[in-house]
Amino acid sequence: MKVVIINQARMTSTRLPAKVMKRVLGKPLLEYQIERLKRVKLADQIVIATTINDTDQPIIDLCDRLSIPNYRGSEDDVLARYHGAAIAHQADIVVRVTSDCPIIDPQVVDQAIQFYMDFYPKYDYVSNCLEKTYPHGMDTEVLTFKALDEAFLEGTVQPDREHVTPFIYRQSDRYQLGQVNYCENHCNHRWTVDTSEDFELIKRIIEALYPNKPEFLLEDCLELLSQNPKWMTINQHIAQKQYGE
Repeated sequence: MKVVIINQARMTSTRLPAKVMKRVLGKPLLEYQIERLKRVKLADQIVIATTINDTDQPIIDLCDRLSIPNYRGSEDDVLARYHGAAIAHQADIVVRVTSDCPIIDPQVVDQAIQFYMDFYPKYDYVSNCLEKTYPHGMDTEVLTFKALDEAFLEGTVQPDREHVTPFIYRQSDRYQLGQVNYCENHCNHRWTVDTSEDFELIKRIIEALYPNKPEFLLEDCLELLSQNPKWMTINQHIAQKQYGE
């Protein structure tokens, strides 16, 4: 089975445009994320799924510089973009991550893939975010191409096209769903980038950890924030967009 990480990225985010290319220590956030995803041991390939818009050319240029495959598709129909990327790169198993999670821990991604493999072929879909225990920003979904294909062919409502996987996880009677939990509940942490406040927190985390330990893990972030508890208030008031919004 070919396991492909497909990471959606675009420049026209509504709350913080061009966030994926915002720089910390001279490097864009998307480059940090790609660097981390390259350390996922159980994936065969990483693909950046962006749009056909001219505004997303900087993402393509970054992919070319880093020798990372990319796929260009619809901006609004993200499900079609994932489906097209999966077909183009012959994915049997799709690992979905999003570019607003620049400090995603590769070990967390591997844990989700390993969970899927340990129980193969029991699950159609495995994630660590249907039930929140991980910090937000570690979100990982693992799904079969078959499930993605059925969602693409049958999903008709706009939220399903935009959010990619709700068609699957809303139908627990049709699909076998698996959940990976963290050893403790740290869902109060928000390490995703959707606003300027989010960026400020991620910037501080990277600046504090990356120079001495570029391969920092989730636990390093937790330890850093335990030493700097006021940092958590930077983006504590930000509400995460919910399915259907």
